[in-house]
Amino acid sequence: SRAGERGSSASACAHEATETVRAGEGAAQSRSGKGGTGKTTVCAGLALELAAQGCRVLCIDLDVGLRNLDIALGMAQVPALSFPDVSEGGASLLEAARHPGCEALSFLTAPVGRRPEELDQEAFARMMEAVRRTFDICLLDAPAGVGDGFRMAAQAASLELLVTGPDPGALRDGTRTGELLELMGKRDVRL
Repeated sequence: SRAGERGSSASACAHEATETVRAGEGAAQSRSGKGGTGKTTVCAGLALELAAQGCRVLCIDLDVGLRNLDIALGMAQVPALSFPDVSEGGASLLEAARHPGCEALSFLTAPVGRRPEELDQEAFARMMEAVRRTFDICLLDAPAGVGDGFRMAAQAASLELLVTGPDPGALRDGTRTGELLELMGKRDVRL
């Protein structure tokens, strides 16, 4: 049936994406040059699937001021530390919020009331070293655009998942985002 074909196609696509992220060894980020392309949905879906497979997963929402990964993960009502609480404030990674239905999934939210340029990038890089020792995979939900949040996420990730849509604006912004990542020396950029 047509529905069965779509279901198996979606399942095969999810399996391939999961294996790609697992092979990334460390941190993968979901990004785009444009808002509304599905970055957060991709990040949340991969996180839940990887955690269901037994991977210790940490999701970090890097969309400072416009966070919403908690909603996509089904964790909107779960109190969560922000990533600067850990990177700059001395909280432990082990204090990251746990998903109520999936113990292997942890979460750090983006801070509210701060701008990306106010964040300590060196402290974030040190935190990411600890993340790689503590978790099997870290998924970074990067903000749209190519500002400070873009650079912070790109420096931390070993695998770039470029999410775009079919409209000309999204395609143009996605292409430019991929070019900028390559200029930063990123060679593992996946569409």
